[in-house]
This record gives sequence, C-alpha cells and structure tokens, in this order.
Amino acid sequence: MKTELSELIAKLMQVLQINSNWMIWNLFLAFIPLVLSIWLFRSRRNSLGVWGLGFLALFAFVPPNRNYFQSAFNFLISYVTNIPTLQLGLFLILGLIPLSIWLFRSRYGHSVFWWLGFIIFYAFLPNAPYLLTDIIHLVDDIRTIQSIWVITLVLFPVYIFVILAGFEAYVISLINLGSYLHRVGKSQWILGVELFTHVLCAVGVYWGRFLRFNTWDLITQPDYLLTRGVEELLGKQPVVIMAITFAILAGLYWLMKRVTLGFSRQANDRMNVRGSINI
Repeated sequence: MKTELSELIAKLMQVLQINSNWMIWNLFLAFIPLVLSIWLFRSRRNSLGVWGLGFLALFAFVPPNRNYFQSAFNFLISYVTNIPTLQLGLFLILGLIPLSIWLFRSRYGHSVFWWLGFIIFYAFLPNAPYLLTDIIHLVDDIRTIQSIWVITLVLFPVYIFVILAGFEAYVISLINLGSYLHRVGKSQWILGVELFTHVLCAVGVYWGRFLRFNTWDLITQPDYLLTRGVEELLGKQPVVIMAITFAILAGLYWLMKRVTLGFSRQANDRMNVRGSINI
C-alpha cells in the first residue's frame, strides 16, 4: 500500500512539475495585457491601488526559467540584424498606430508611448483566452496518473484555476477598455469593440494553437506570419474552428463579465456601507 502511494505521489509531482513550466509562462503572458489595460484605460484618480495589484499579479507569475528571457534577447539581436524584417515590423507598427488613433480619437490627447502600449496590449491579448486550449494537456495527465481521486481532488482544481485565471485576465482587460470608452463618451462602441476583439483573439488563438505562432513573431517574422496566417484564413476548416472559438469566447465573456461586475458592485457597496458607518 505504501509503495503504491509513493509511486502515485511521485507521478503526481512529476506531472505537476512538467505542467508548471507552461502554466506559469502562459499565465505570465496572459497577465501582460491585464497590467497594460490598467495603465491605458483606468482613471488616473483611483488607479494607484489597482496598479499595485496588477503588478503584483504580473510578477507573481514571472517565469523562474531564465531561458525564456535569454531566448527573447537572442530573438531581439537576430531581429535587429535582419534589415528587411526590421523594416516590415516597423511598417506594421507605424501603420497600426495612426489607425488606432483614428479609431479611438477623443478630446483626451495621448502620447506615442500610450499608442504603442495600445498596440502591445492587443498583440498580447490573445494569450489570455489561449489558456482555454491548454485543456488538451489534461488528457495526457489523466493517462499518466490513472487515479480518479488524485485527478478529481488535485489535477482538476489546478487546471480550473489556471484556465479561469487566464480568462479572467481577458475579461477584466476588456472591462477596463469598455470603461475607458464610456469615460470618453463612446459607450455605443463598447459592444462592437468587444465583438471585434473576440474575432481578433479567435484568429490569434488559432494561430497560436495550430500554427504554433507566438506574440513576438509579429516582430521577429511578420512576413512569414502574415503570409501563412492569411493562407490559413482562406481555408474552410480553419474558418470553422475560428468561428467556434469566437462563439466560445463571446459566450464565456458575456457570462464572466456579469459575474465579475457583480462581484465588483458588491465590493463597492460594502466599502460604501463601511464608509458611511465610519462617518
């Protein structure tokens, strides 16, 4: 009995150790747009506390493996030395910034850094709902552990937490964007922007899961990404997969948005009640 239990625990620890690499890294990528949404879209009057929470959430998932950052540095060096790719990447960025300014122009002026952050926000945003597709790893884990109790009490809760945390980052990011649009007098745009974002993220999730593209491929190899990505968009099967992904994102977002806003209203009501009592 003790031997079987020890083997089971060893398998469980092995599975968790293997999964921790991609879980931590994917959560780190998912929280980047969340932190950016706080800087870009939150009101400066009450953003200090939220800023702190956002950065704590981001750095809580900083990958412990430095190879990620070393790989990113190597990509940067090879990218800078590749002049044609550098020119195309700069062309895309410089082209998207004026487009974003035209779409989100308002009486509030923004710096170039704000618009650059806006582009980066949308570039990283698909990483948050991408965690929904990581459920495919669960099948291999179930085959490895083969214990209904461990799977139910340990494995399922870990997967649920990781997937929900990533998708909640997506939900809060879009809520912050909608709050910004409401604040600048463009509330009628909120639904359209949300649907458009779901479409972009459905494409991004497909590119990431099936074509194995990463966010930084927009900079390191934009020519290949656009060529291969557009070719896939013309296929019937990819379109069906992206349409299903869009429906899932839209449905889950509609549900989670209401749950999140409900909790937010309850928290605000409690704070108001406490404030009135103290007065």
